[in-house]
Amino acid sequence: MPIIPVAERTWAAVTPASTYLFGVEAGADADTDVRVVQWYWGPRLPEAALAEAARFPIPRQETGFLDPRDVDELLPVDGGRRWGVPSLQAVYEGGVRSVELSYAEAVTGPGEIELVLRDEAYGLRVGLHVRCAEDTDVVERWVTVANEGAAPVRFGRLDSGSWVLPERPAHRCTGVFGAWGRETQLQRTGLPVGETTFTSRTGTTGHRANPWIMIDAGDATEESGEVWTVALAWSGSWRLTAQHRSEGDVAVTCGSGHDGPQAHLAPGERLRTPSALGLYSDGGYGAASRAWHAYTRGHVLPAPDEERPVLYNSWEATGFDVSEAGQLELAARAAELGAELFVVDDGWFGTRDRDSRGLGDWWPSPARFPDGLTRLFDGVRALGMLPGLWVEPEMVNPDSDLYRDRPDWVLHHPGRRRDTMRNQLVLNFARADVREWAVGWLDGLVGEYRLAYLKWDMNRSFSQAGWPEAGERADMLWIEHTDGVHAVMDELRRRRPGLRIESCSGGGGRVDLAVLRRTDLVWTSDNTDARDRQTIQHGFSYLYPAGTMSAWVTDSPNPHTRRRVPLRYRFHVAMAGILGIGGNLTTWSAEELAEAAGLVAAYKAIRPVVQHGRLYRLAGTPGLTASAVQYVLDDRVVVLAYNPFTLDARPPRRLRLAGLDPEAVYEVVTSEAGTTAPAGSRWHGRTLTAHGLILPSWLPNGPDYRSELLELRRVGTP
Repeated sequence: MPIIPVAERTWAAVTPASTYLFGVEAGADADTDVRVVQWYWGPRLPEAALAEAARFPIPRQETGFLDPRDVDELLPVDGGRRWGVPSLQAVYEGGVRSVELSYAEAVTGPGEIELVLRDEAYGLRVGLHVRCAEDTDVVERWVTVANEGAAPVRFGRLDSGSWVLPERPAHRCTGVFGAWGRETQLQRTGLPVGETTFTSRTGTTGHRANPWIMIDAGDATEESGEVWTVALAWSGSWRLTAQHRSEGDVAVTCGSGHDGPQAHLAPGERLRTPSALGLYSDGGYGAASRAWHAYTRGHVLPAPDEERPVLYNSWEATGFDVSEAGQLELAARAAELGAELFVVDDGWFGTRDRDSRGLGDWWPSPARFPDGLTRLFDGVRALGMLPGLWVEPEMVNPDSDLYRDRPDWVLHHPGRRRDTMRNQLVLNFARADVREWAVGWLDGLVGEYRLAYLKWDMNRSFSQAGWPEAGERADMLWIEHTDGVHAVMDELRRRRPGLRIESCSGGGGRVDLAVLRRTDLVWTSDNTDARDRQTIQHGFSYLYPAGTMSAWVTDSPNPHTRRRVPLRYRFHVAMAGILGIGGNLTTWSAEELAEAAGLVAAYKAIRPVVQHGRLYRLAGTPGLTASAVQYVLDDRVVVLAYNPFTLDARPPRRLRLAGLDPEAVYEVVTSEAGTTAPAGSRWHGRTLTAHGLILPSWLPNGPDYRSELLELRRVGTP
């Protein structure tokens, strides 16, 4: 059993490599000052030793200004003698803000436990849930609250839980920051004393940060060291705060929402928070990432075993100038390259010939497609490709039939203007009628045109986020909109089990473990520049697997950065995830088309390894110096190596592989001319990892933007 009882009111979540130990600690005033605390989180302990870890709590000095024990709590509340970062803030009838919880019972189930706490004076029931599985080191936690009283309860904070980091001489945090066009930029710094907060207030996961943090003792590397990760599975606004106390303690709390809106529970209502996920690893950042990738494939993705097709998307070729003839011409060229999925992007519907009108009117443009999309998609299928379509269900243009008919459906406050961004307003998916409308036309499109794929876009942040009809519950739209989007996706997949969905939000604005439970891949960034994508993909890889990362090859010069990069380098960067093509193929030369077809074929040969293999980030700084990524699946090894700039005499000069069997022999299947490992040569695993190879792209004094693909296969032992 992953959750096992240890002693009276003490339990352990036991994973293959870690132990998470927690229990109930009574305060000075018997059960009226109960604290549910974390005793231990680290390497797996023998079962006989579990009680020892809970026997002696850390001694803490109490003063008239501080009761420091709240840092250990699974859900520190705003109440009593607590002045740290609260995970739960409640406001009861009459403005009472102090929460006082008493322990009631433990409810156990397969692989999980709920610790029930009650604030008897106001009828609040709080459930602290812990769950884990036998095949992962990820521990899942969430909170349920139920209002069993006679008056409404508001929550300033309702986090999914707080995680305590063990004492270490120092603490360092790793996370990502960014913006539109430069998402998931890795940052690593010492964790300062105080409160470090990552958040999104946009209504989506956001471009500026992503809801996870890794913390180590300042000595972890890619290959070694202890790393603790906390991640939140949520697609709306969120907040994650790491508090580093002056006493040396560190805890991380995270949950949906942000400063301002408050959750509201009427009598009889119940709410479940998103899942907060914790992972301990002793193999450095690389092992932590591989554990997250395995968890995502094994417990998150709806169809993890599939190979994602090579995609062609028409947006950068046509913009809004969409026609049946033009799309079919692009489809024919894409099919010749080896594309397996053809996606028609924006501009196919309503009056949508520019971004200021038509959004919300989801029927084929009568001017461009008077007979619908049947002939277009029949033509796509005849070319041997699957059909796909771009949609943006959560948005509407004021210049649309939908908005003229239902202006009350958008987020708005009475007496306040309705600001547009990108000429759009946001539809309120917290409303049941909006969700019913969305499911209806989405299901109709997928059914009528036998679509295999939807690119679900969301192109602006919330503003004037009101819901007048909801009254006192209006702030719930920040939660219920996201729940509504998830519900529409869930229902659509239930009705159309063969449908695959890509999550997009102005690039990587909705990338998280909750949306990946409903989709199959995510659009990582609108910036398709190969060199910029290397840094974006590097940060992305810390939590999310390559098999969820959509990556396109587009034109040169790049439409966003105007940077010129060779076709081969562009392909090799995109081949590190799910390969897509988005350039204007009508302008590519015959030589470029032939080279591209060869690179697509090369990707298909290595696709299972890239999309399903274990990822190793090798030497260098992606996008700045010589670097490489490696994938291992069963006996197969794939390496993609890059050098954006001429390399001088400084390291790295030799590529050392990782994750190989040191006693095995590996044969080179594919390599570039000039490498020290030509095709057919055989190498001991220990040589490849300890001594390494010299790659042509890493040799000094060559041209900029060199890259190469290397494939090996384990053929036996000496």
